[in-house]
Amino acid sequence: MKIGSRISFVAAVSLFAGLVISIASAEQVSKPVKVVQLTGLVGVKDNAKGTLSVDKGNLHFAHAKQTSDVTVASIEDVSTGADSQGAVGKTVSMAVPYGGGRFLALFRTKIDTLTVQYRDADGGLHGAIFTMPAGTAETIKQELVAQSAHTSVQQGPDAGTSPSVPSAGKEQ
Repeated sequence: MKIGSRISFVAAVSLFAGLVISIASAEQVSKPVKVVQLTGLVGVKDNAKGTLSVDKGNLHFAHAKQTSDVTVASIEDVSTGADSQGAVGKTVSMAVPYGGGRFLALFRTKIDTLTVQYRDADGGLHGAIFTMPAGTAETIKQELVAQSAHTSVQQGPDAGTSPSVPSAGKEQ
């Protein structure tokens, strides 16, 4: 009987700890990430450097002395894509003669991109593109999706499979 009560006690403590941890992580605010907003935010110049965070239902971009918020509810699509800075910015390697671009490719810094498609208060469709250090875009995307932002890219084990296309004979 003593072993049974110990197992019950351990199970109860584990359940309580799991609840506490899940509540704490649900209320957690993402720490700001240094980003470059390439284009797309209303009232923000292209290539503006600043910080990006997800806070209280908003995607928050702070730069210079200004801030710009996009409500998570207005986000229709959020996607990420790891890319190299040379492909996003000025591609110098194409201008170097005699295959020297391959050598320059060794010096490119890996970055992530985050693309957000959203509607403004008047229903206008906008898209914003951010670049950030490698490994940070997916975290921000997961935080946005957890707060009800939409994404067209499936997450999980089926993410690599494409939906089947109906055959032409079955169309009406």
